[in-house]
Amino acid sequence: MIKVYGVKVSYFTGKLEAYLRYKEIPFEYCSATSNYFRKVLPEKTGALQVPAVELPDGRWMTDSSPIIDWFETQYPDHPILPADPVQAYICRLIEDYADEYMWRPAMHYRWSYPTSSKLLRRQITDEMAADVSMPRWLLRMVTERRQHTNFVANDGVTKETWDHVEQAYLRLLKILTPVFENRAFVFGATPTLADIGLMGPLFRHFAMDPVPAVIMRETAPAVMEWVYRLWNTKASDMGGTHVSGVPDDLLPLLKEIGETHLENLCANAQAWSRGEKVFGVTLQGTAYHDVPTSRYRVWCLERLQEHFEELPPPAQDQMMQLLDSQGCLEPLLRVSNPHSGYDPDHQAPFGTSIPVYENVKG
Repeated sequence: MIKVYGVKVSYFTGKLEAYLRYKEIPFEYCSATSNYFRKVLPEKTGALQVPAVELPDGRWMTDSSPIIDWFETQYPDHPILPADPVQAYICRLIEDYADEYMWRPAMHYRWSYPTSSKLLRRQITDEMAADVSMPRWLLRMVTERRQHTNFVANDGVTKETWDHVEQAYLRLLKILTPVFENRAFVFGATPTLADIGLMGPLFRHFAMDPVPAVIMRETAPAVMEWVYRLWNTKASDMGGTHVSGVPDDLLPLLKEIGETHLENLCANAQAWSRGEKVFGVTLQGTAYHDVPTSRYRVWCLERLQEHFEELPPPAQDQMMQLLDSQGCLEPLLRVSNPHSGYDPDHQAPFGTSIPVYENVKG
């Protein structure tokens, strides 16, 4: 059986589990313990991050987005990419935004508030450090400090950016509420890659961590209902079709992606090309400083541009008009030919992976 190594409170483990459950692909969940991180991951995948998948033939995969792409080739029934190429591209854009931009507010809400951080440090150490012979209290303290340092304090969250970081979550709830009040999933009656991508931050973090979960329950119950609807949905039970085109209620989300995620990807790619380890960027009037430069996120921009170039001419023309109207086209194409040097032969999710952050401290 397919084995999924992960952590039960993990952003991307939850995303992959949601996909496998929906597609009804049998798998065995395996907790990623300390021994797994020390001895297994370096050899099998090259990146100390979860989830990782071990196939029955002995091959290993890592990185949720290419893992899902690969599974789609092996289990083509009930595809999660719409047949409409414009919708399919919007799905990829939403997934990348959910994966990479919403990471900061998700980690902030988890580790900046003691109500959340004290619970999560216990849950993480109880699962991951079950094989470590150290006092539980010390492990929990080290875990909390490590996570806050690496993924909050060192990722641009300061007293000057605090409110803007939180507004990213609050705006997303406001944008998605009318979407899920009108239909079951992002593009209609059945889930797409856009839904699976949004499950990364919205499931294991925002819907379950104490502080953001209260906000979701009280202000956006339609979003919380969607989270658990998707978790409980099976492809074999699905009927119905996608809506036509890109509904107007998704346009605010595209505008948000253009003003935040694509601007961030551009600034990161430009810093990478200059060999800079950190960069600054102004998003919606808020200045961020000393954000770690990520080679992986240069690759994310590469992939978005590649998928755009692969669109058939009529769909590409339609996409250009749509993205331009929402302020997405210029930042998407601003950095000409971003070159991360990662995966030039398109071997992902197999082969040696790279971490999103290269300077994470233990």
